[in-house]
Amino acid sequence: MKKRLKLMNEYWIVKDNKSGRIIAHCGDINDAIMMVSFDPHNRSYSRHRFIMDQVIDITSTTDKQLPGQIGLPMGKVDQLNPHREKLPENYQEPVII
Repeated sequence: MKKRLKLMNEYWIVKDNKSGRIIAHCGDINDAIMMVSFDPHNRSYSRHRFIMDQVIDITSTTDKQLPGQIGLPMGKVDQLNPHREKLPENYQEPVII
């Protein structure tokens, strides 16, 4: 049996009835119902939907940087030469997997 992918295009907002303060944004209606059940006389929930619109890809037409931006200098990494470097006497040989 295949599982169907659930697209999340709606959510629920739980509010305090007296102050209008938003208590939670819930992605599942069961979570919103549970939040309201903690204080059912003072809380309510409502469903909201995302506006799904087209995606527009934008590419830069220039290769300029903002003034004052400088990159980090190249780091100095000491390379180990495995033929010359040896472990101290009290260390065991390394395990190579």
